[in-house]
Amino acid sequence: MAGRIATRRWNDPPGAEELGTRVLVCRYRPRGVRKADEPWDEWRPDLGPSRELHAAYYGKEQEAIDWKEYRRRYLTEMGRDPGRFHLRALAGRIGGGESVVLLCSSACTDEAHCHRTLLRKLIADQLGGDV
Repeated sequence: MAGRIATRRWNDPPGAEELGTRVLVCRYRPRGVRKADEPWDEWRPDLGPSRELHAAYYGKEQEAIDWKEYRRRYLTEMGRDPGRFHLRALAGRIGGGESVVLLCSSACTDEAHCHRTLLRKLIADQLGGDV
């Protein structure tokens, strides 16, 4: 029996239904959070967008790209190593019964336009359906 996948921001308090390993999937570790105060169990930066993609989406030193382009580029990145390796490893754990909460940035308020939602779908697709 496959585990479950939930998604949240790293600073959201855990929900009552939220059981499992809390995995931070951001390229950048949140500033100002002491190691002893981390509300996540693991940090997997390679499951976050690359530094280049992050900068392009937020318009750092360039015109910002739209969600459609961001989505296309993120999915391409997850199809290459090291993203593909970490994606398969996490999917294998969930397929083996582990429940996971994918955590993203505190600034990421629109879950519909967040890589954590794309990542959740990629994992579900690898496992052959909804988890």
